[in-house]
Amino acid sequence: MSENREAQVRAALDSVANPRTGTGLVAAGMISDLTVDASTGEASFTFLLRRDDPATLVRQARQALTSAGLPQPKIQVTDPAGPPPTTHADPQSAAAAVPAPTPMQIPGLGRVIAVSSGKGGVGKSTVAVNVAVALAERGFRVGIMDADFYGPNLPRMIGVYERPMVQDGRIIPLEAYGLKLMSIGFLVDRDAPAIWRGPIITKVIHQFLHDVSWGELDYLFVDMPPGTGDAQLSLVQQVLVNGAIIVTTPQEVAVGDALRGAKMFERVNVPILGIVENMSGFLDPVTGMRHDLFGAGGGERLADEIQAPLLGMVPLQQGLAYAADQGRPIVVEAPTSAAAVMLREIADKVVDRVRAVGMVLPVLE
Repeated sequence: MSENREAQVRAALDSVANPRTGTGLVAAGMISDLTVDASTGEASFTFLLRRDDPATLVRQARQALTSAGLPQPKIQVTDPAGPPPTTHADPQSAAAAVPAPTPMQIPGLGRVIAVSSGKGGVGKSTVAVNVAVALAERGFRVGIMDADFYGPNLPRMIGVYERPMVQDGRIIPLEAYGLKLMSIGFLVDRDAPAIWRGPIITKVIHQFLHDVSWGELDYLFVDMPPGTGDAQLSLVQQVLVNGAIIVTTPQEVAVGDALRGAKMFERVNVPILGIVENMSGFLDPVTGMRHDLFGAGGGERLADEIQAPLLGMVPLQQGLAYAADQGRPIVVEAPTSAAAVMLREIADKVVDRVRAVGMVLPVLE
């Protein structure tokens, strides 16, 4: 009986192909120390994940076993050339003996989507706000949580500055354009610098997730700070992040930084929904000619490298920055403009990608 169970486990794992080798996980030598409980069929093994292997293979292995009618396995993930094993889904701090909680889905938040970039100034907040507004206009219940504590741009970009109310010990999010909003920019003076260490950021993220009356959402977009620091790590520790959108500009310096951000999410098993190339080129409104002021092709190269779709290329557009500074998202201010049309297409592709990776969403009439 135990031999049949082990054969079933091995067959399920070998049904997942490693794109680097073209063979199943067992055949590729990625499964070590495999044991299978004879009575329950629960598998326990070490997953040998190299740095050039996609981290999503771990998630696929779990899905393959459960799809075969087997219980959730116990997996230890390690880099054969790296440090000792750490438990799957534990963030990287586990390797440094820092205890980290297992992320859980928080009731009412819907699907949590991180909008991230490797460096500042690439238009990450612009993409987050406009995609969120586009989905709200389609009838989805959408919130935005501004986790860029060192440079909170949500208040200015949405045109809302008042302090939120507190009712029964819970913060009531502000609302605009059909969105529910929360930002540290609503709670501190506009010119006050945020000189915060990691533990404070962790505490504020916890408060924004658990102590805000979000109601029932379909999507919660989290506008992340640039880079791969405390905010990113705290978010993936505290809530199940269902996907990440990576924003870059065409030039190589931005693409290189964005690649590191994408790899961080892959390492903590957050699916990359896709790449958005912002400031993709300037379309001359008179001649119709395209001018690639910041280079060309960076978003496509990044998408190819991490094997994620290119969700869209948002062109430079006269008036877009001014509208954002005035608190008017471009999809509302100029809905037929090239940038607005592209951002709406990106919003539609986000919905498709969320469904493609197995996240159940409500069907809108």
